[in-house]
Amino acid sequence: MKILHIIPAYKPAYGYGGPTESVSRLCEGLAANGHDVDVFATTANGETELNVIPGKVYNVDGVNVTYFKRFSGDKTNVSPALWLKLIKSIKTYDVIHLHSWWNTLIVVAAMLSLTSKKKVIVAPRGMLSKYTFTSGKSSYKKYVHSLIGRKLLSKCVLHATAYSEYQECRELIPEWQGFVLSNIIPLPTFQPLKNINEVFTIIFLSRIHPKKGLEKLFEAISLLDISIKLKIAGNGDEEYIAGLKELAANLKITSKLEWLGWLDREKKFKELNKADLFILVSLNENFANVVIEALHMGTAVLISENVGLADFVKEKNLGWISTLDVENIVEKLKEAYLDKEKLMFIRQKGRTIIEQAFCEDVLIKQYVEEYQK
Repeated sequence: MKILHIIPAYKPAYGYGGPTESVSRLCEGLAANGHDVDVFATTANGETELNVIPGKVYNVDGVNVTYFKRFSGDKTNVSPALWLKLIKSIKTYDVIHLHSWWNTLIVVAAMLSLTSKKKVIVAPRGMLSKYTFTSGKSSYKKYVHSLIGRKLLSKCVLHATAYSEYQECRELIPEWQGFVLSNIIPLPTFQPLKNINEVFTIIFLSRIHPKKGLEKLFEAISLLDISIKLKIAGNGDEEYIAGLKELAANLKITSKLEWLGWLDREKKFKELNKADLFILVSLNENFANVVIEALHMGTAVLISENVGLADFVKEKNLGWISTLDVENIVEKLKEAYLDKEKLMFIRQKGRTIIEQAFCEDVLIKQYVEEYQK
């Protein structure tokens, strides 16, 4: 099959987090299984641009990737050059898989792709959740959705990475047809080590953003009567981070926090392994690759019920699920601190469970089956 993936940012733009890694892994897996895979992306790399030649086709780990110059350096990622290339080549593809939503790049790409009468798949990557319609530029999103978004999306096939995301999208567009397949995540092969911390150590590793629930976590830590350390790994808006540090000072928990900043791949997995518990009490999260990454390293997780993988974690007994109520977060933290037996079970069995549930070869075959329908 000849498959085209379109995404605003492709590796090595790792600063965009999970989608960049999981989409690249999917593309590499498809290519390794004999499919002809192209990727159209922009030169986006945060506030800067990737050091690539726009319009040139690069072989990135077996995948043909073309990075197009973006006209706007903001989240709209306007790229006329990408759209023009899509128009010229669209009929050569069997399947077109779009990743993300709301940015101008993908909305226009959806319009153009639908003219080809090919199968067009949209993976919203959490951007069609209830949260997105009540935060940020929600009035703008509602307007775009009613004007053109709903009509476009209903003509595409929905790809949700978790059943909870599928349900939310189907509430938004009841007749929307689609499938649920999880992200394919690149995981390290080195074995997790048994780690003993003098102080119970939890780690947050994600983009630092208001939807991640850090304010609630800080308040919960201030109410705990146990000795605890929170490591915070990731980057985000500097003004927002400054506000979080001010909140920590007001709650008198500054000494319990360690700000690690953004971590590269190797350091990320080592820090996940060293922690006693990974925590993510997000207001909304369609999947959360880092939950799988933590469990792969043998580290138990505490996540909110709003994280897409909450059902999986609960079913497999791989951690604790909280509400967004601060008192409930406190309660779950205490449970995790006291349950040494469960923490040890996850340390010993977490990787095996993850390898069985998220086998890359099996997932690639399932993606191909969806493409072929």
